[in-house]
Amino acid sequence: MKTFRMIFTIVLLAAFGITTSAQTTTKTTAQQKTETFKVWGKCDMCKTRIEKTAKAEGATSAIWDTKTQLLAVTFDPSKTNVEALSKKLAAVGHDTEKFKASDDAYEKLPGCCHYDRAK
Repeated sequence: MKTFRMIFTIVLLAAFGITTSAQTTTKTTAQQKTETFKVWGKCDMCKTRIEKTAKAEGATSAIWDTKTQLLAVTFDPSKTNVEALSKKLAAVGHDTEKFKASDDAYEKLPGCCHYDRAK
């Protein structure tokens, strides 16, 4: 009977230990924010450049639609914001709703990327 109790206790403790170790606590990461704004461009090269630039500036996700010219970005507001993303995009030659690219930056874009700048 003592052996049975001892084995039962060991099995019960082992099961309890496995159950508690399987429970994980998830630490909530910083709030992610998603914003959409217009970024002028023209082609798939623009799409690649715009998305890559946004991610380099801190966006965790960046998807630019060639037809609507809207950029949907997800980012941690403690690390970046729409203004910083817009400035960086203007610096590489793409006008945004908030910032216009310099003529020099625009001229450095490949010919297929030259969009109509009349806003």
